[in-house]
Amino acid sequence: MENDHPDIKFGKTGVLLINLGTPDSTSWWNIRKYLKEFLSDRRVIEVNPLIWQIILNLFILTFRPSKTAHAYKKIWRKDTNESPLLYFTKNQAKNLNKKIGNKNIIVDFAMRYGNPSIKSKLYSLKDLGCERVIILPLYPQYAAATTATVCDEVYRSLMGMRWQPSLQVIPHYESEPLYINALTKSIEKKVKSINWKPDLIISSYHGIPKKYFDKGDPYHCYCHKTTRLMKEKFTSIDIKTTFQSRFGPQEWLTPYTDKSLESLPKKGVKSLLVICPGFASDCVETLEEINIQGKKSFIEHGGQNFDLVPCLNDNDDHIDLFVKLVTKFI
Repeated sequence: MENDHPDIKFGKTGVLLINLGTPDSTSWWNIRKYLKEFLSDRRVIEVNPLIWQIILNLFILTFRPSKTAHAYKKIWRKDTNESPLLYFTKNQAKNLNKKIGNKNIIVDFAMRYGNPSIKSKLYSLKDLGCERVIILPLYPQYAAATTATVCDEVYRSLMGMRWQPSLQVIPHYESEPLYINALTKSIEKKVKSINWKPDLIISSYHGIPKKYFDKGDPYHCYCHKTTRLMKEKFTSIDIKTTFQSRFGPQEWLTPYTDKSLESLPKKGVKSLLVICPGFASDCVETLEEINIQGKKSFIEHGGQNFDLVPCLNDNDDHIDLFVKLVTKFI
């Protein structure tokens, strides 16, 4: 009977980097499929689900995919036929694997929405013999609509496993010194590369509805903490916190990035640098919303110089940060 026992792999540790997600292509259908999954998450949209599903399916998923597809087409990587977010997340996992991967540690990545799914990657790691899994959500500042929904999907996936791995989730790293150092270093590099001095640096974070903050979400505080720590290290130019990407008619965290870009030239800010510390990888929100739409708006309202500090992406100091965050649990 012993010879009939299946070969079971064991003894390994899996490390799973998890980012927000991306459509598979810029086609209307793939954009719609991605938006449907994202906007059906009750952590993201805290509205009565019966009412919301009617609004979502009748109106939003009819009209918004075309607009979103247009934005993605502007920033889609034609060399690899994938979104920048997917490209950089792949590289982050590959480079982290070079640093810490071995026969007992397997590094991989997944997306909260779209492909590759969290469920597929957890099952893959389990099949490879991972009895422990470390989850690193690529959201420096915790929010229920980001980090918590990653946890939700991880737990849902584990519910279907008869033999579950043990689990460790790294919740947030908004004040980790290596993170702050990497951000300030990226600002310094950009300032040295341009032939003008910024009057101001905007630190733009993805927004959340204000009512989420009122209910106790700590995200707003974490964003301001990151900005404060950057200001303490980079003192030559003032840094101001704003919030971008609001959706719908309700009030979101303020000040709004887009409104700030419109008003700053009238206040004497003619040269502006923008950094987006809440995004681990450049994506449609940074490359299209800020560096195309935002830049256009700033210039049209009287601005003269505008540039975007790239996200940390697959920079060496970003990977070193991941090493620090992950290895304390290995």
